[in-house]
Amino acid sequence: MKKRVRGGDDRAEDPKKKAVGIIPARYESSRFPGKSLAMIAGKPLIRHVYERSSAAKTLSGVLVATDDERIFRAVEDFGGTVVMTSPDHATGTDRLAEAAAGCDASLIVNIQGDEPLISPRMIDRAVREFRSIEGFRFGSAMTPIKNEDDLENPNVVKVVVDGKRRALYFTRRCIPYRRNQVSVPTFQHIGFYVYTKKFLAEFSRMPPTPLERAEGLEQLRALENGIPVHMIETDYTGVGVDVPEDIPRIERLLRES
Repeated sequence: MKKRVRGGDDRAEDPKKKAVGIIPARYESSRFPGKSLAMIAGKPLIRHVYERSSAAKTLSGVLVATDDERIFRAVEDFGGTVVMTSPDHATGTDRLAEAAAGCDASLIVNIQGDEPLISPRMIDRAVREFRSIEGFRFGSAMTPIKNEDDLENPNVVKVVVDGKRRALYFTRRCIPYRRNQVSVPTFQHIGFYVYTKKFLAEFSRMPPTPLERAEGLEQLRALENGIPVHMIETDYTGVGVDVPEDIPRIERLLRES
């Protein structure tokens, strides 16, 4: 594995207490090839994600996992930590698992590489809360849906949870169906994940499941295998870069933040 390690990044010495953030980043994208290197307010997208993630106090380190030399060099150029992974991975989770195998940490935080406004506060809250759950293996985040148009938007993934905030189901359809006039919040799933290092390795080896394939949602693999997915509620709504036309909006939000 080709690797560059930046010194002075470990804020916790005990591996049992460490959490490491990993940002999977690939060059190919059907809607926006090379978006990891797209310039936003004078910096490549991947640098924005890296720097905001590095501001999380609970992370002992952040690294980028890529299969592309251009992204590798860009991260090196701004002084970040980066590892080269296999080009044959089918999913970002597989790439994450390869990179995590070389990390000396108990928790792995999967940070989406196209979210330049990722919240360090959300990362810290998730790590602290999930670390306190006995037997924790897998967790994620959700936020209340406020825009009615998002309820039927298949690109906005919804989640329902039980009384202990464990996910019951993830879907692209509006859920729950309101047959009766009951006040129930509808939550958007935020594409942000925390795993124990051990479970991540196991998860990457599990074959895709029927519901996962039907919905196109990898997290359903855990539910179909009886693995609890713990959720935190956050006010971060997940602002990503999907197409070049998103960049002006992101630059405006960066100016306002």
